[in-house]
Amino acid sequence: MDIRRRNNVVITGRPDGPVVVLAHGFGCDQNMWRLTVPALAEHYRVVLFDYVGSGRSDLTAWDEERYSTLQGYAQDVVDVCEELDLRDAAFVGHSVSAMVGVLAARAAPERIGSLVMVAPSPRYIDTADYRGGFSAEDIDELLASLESNYLGWSAAMAPVIMGNPERPELGEELTHSFCATDPDIARVFARTTFLSDSRDDLKTVAVPTLVLDCVQDVIAPREVGAYVHAEIPGSTLVTLPATGHCPQLSAPQATNAAVLDFLRGLR
Repeated sequence: MDIRRRNNVVITGRPDGPVVVLAHGFGCDQNMWRLTVPALAEHYRVVLFDYVGSGRSDLTAWDEERYSTLQGYAQDVVDVCEELDLRDAAFVGHSVSAMVGVLAARAAPERIGSLVMVAPSPRYIDTADYRGGFSAEDIDELLASLESNYLGWSAAMAPVIMGNPERPELGEELTHSFCATDPDIARVFARTTFLSDSRDDLKTVAVPTLVLDCVQDVIAPREVGAYVHAEIPGSTLVTLPATGHCPQLSAPQATNAAVLDFLRGLR
């Protein structure tokens, strides 16, 4: 299989620079990084891709069983890294991709040498001793609404996820991205995302890690960022002066500065 075509792989930046892989979250594609790429491209070789089922990936390669677990998405990452023969790459994962990066780094430690986790959440549902931000009933209602009327759900939820109501164009962009995703594929990806529990995987991280959270984020509250930081030995936590769940779009300068500062420290 042609992995580059399957995952719509795009490579830009310095051909001889250290490698940075950018991975999008649920309902999105690599275009979510368009304000980050210019900041990285001067000094780094930047690899972008779409998970199968997202963006301009090969939809015929999508398989419900494979993509019903985060391991399926992690295998996409490993496949791309192996196809390009990447070594010691920095993996920047947004939202659910932060946890996908954890799994990929464990599966192919020679390929991924560091992690940047942007608005990560290892579990969205609260437990007695953990606050993920949602009750089990909240998630059941969210998934039921998504499955019954995906376009309506997208129009209602995307602006809430994005935040920044004074900048409605941001919410409109995320709505458009959600609506461009096949509803059947989105249903599976949503269940994979919102029902996941990757808390035990955090302790397995053995590479330099930057955790980025936002001052206000309805999907991944600050308690979650603090939890991720506490569970990953030696990780660094930076709280961005940003609201919403997509700081690479709502606060690109602060996001890019934090990522670049971390990457420079790896040299």
